[in-house]
Amino acid sequence: MLLGKNQYTSNVESGSTRTEIKHWVELFFGVKVIAMNSHRLPGKGRRMGPIMGHTMHYRRMIITLQPGYSIPPLRKKRT
Repeated sequence: MLLGKNQYTSNVESGSTRTEIKHWVELFFGVKVIAMNSHRLPGKGRRMGPIMGHTMHYRRMIITLQPGYSIPPLRKKRT
């Protein structure tokens, strides 16, 4: 549904700023970003015996590209 609107999602470090992420997406993929939305997702709780811990928080970015641009799918090498 997002690809029809030329939008892509990505999980990034929670300490990254929106301008940093926009710069790196434009530099790495060679595209023009026109809008970015983000929300911070909480870490999940993890129990280690009697101690309750949690995983790291992260941020999910929804990136909208200018019409005519697209990001090719990244494929993993099969070994």
